Amino acid sequence: MNKRASEVANGRHVAVVGAGLVGAGWAIVFARAGLEVRIFDSNEKIAAGVMSFIQMQLVEMEQYDLIDDPSSVLKRLSVSPSLAHAVQGAIYIQESVLERVEIKRDVMSQLQSVVARDVVIGSSTSGIGASRFTDGMPIAPQVLVVHPVNPPHLVPVVELVPSPATSEAALNFAKEIIASVGQSVVLVNKEVEGFVLNRLQGVLLREAWSLVQDGVASCEDIDKTVRDGLGWRWAFMGPFETIDLNAPGGVADYAIRLGPLYQSIAASRTHESPWQDDLIRQVETQRRQKLKVKDLAVRRDWRDKILMAFARDRRKWLEAE
Repeated sequence: MNKRASEVANGRHVAVVGAGLVGAGWAIVFARAGLEVRIFDSNEKIAAGVMSFIQMQLVEMEQYDLIDDPSSVLKRLSVSPSLAHAVQGAIYIQESVLERVEIKRDVMSQLQSVVARDVVIGSSTSGIGASRFTDGMPIAPQVLVVHPVNPPHLVPVVELVPSPATSEAALNFAKEIIASVGQSVVLVNKEVEGFVLNRLQGVLLREAWSLVQDGVASCEDIDKTVRDGLGWRWAFMGPFETIDLNAPGGVADYAIRLGPLYQSIAASRTHESPWQDDLIRQVETQRRQKLKVKDLAVRRDWRDKILMAFARDRRKWLEAE
């Protein structure tokens, strides 16, 4: 039982609306911290299968020492027959429905009729600001983006993105409860498309696509460069700390030494988007030579097991920091 999370929840449950991969992951995050969780999905098939999926995840997590008792975590989870039942009396709601403005707006409209005005609602979305699906709605001050990395029960970072209408109280409570369940909170001060994580990832992907397009390197060698190079440090420190340690005099010294190189690289790039059909086909061909579509699920399972092992070991590193 996470004492801090228990104090924040004050005996009330958390509601998870949307029981796909992200929603199921969120349910695990809250339940492993000791909170009661009610799950709802309007798709009956997804709702019927979510507990089995979660149970499988918990068993694997136990094997990697990420939880102690899967059965106790599972007992804190239940599937609600209706949205109203799921959210009634909830201390917090995590919405994780499909990433489409009209769907999210419809869900917010439904929540507006059944949720008290002091209940905070976090929306799982990779790049859609909350203002786009709450604009003009009375519920808007209660809502903000709470964007996890998939799967949230294995990757800790969560971006909090308030809309201009989000109340300070809602933002502060979201920070408190998300931190209390063991996630790493990043505050995005204003709505920008893609927030922070996907803007950073987008820059790297844009350059990766361009390097393939220009014949500089293959997909495999670009993956290798990140996996066996940049990724080693980025797994436990960010880009600013990395460059701070990479020059004798820190960040300012690094900027003097390598700033001109990066400025030259930036100037050499056009504004043309590399996300073009012919290039996508080229990259798809290279990837399918490496991994067949039928083997993607097996590789995803391998990825998640690596993430579990990394999460276990990372905890030890941070404790020794």
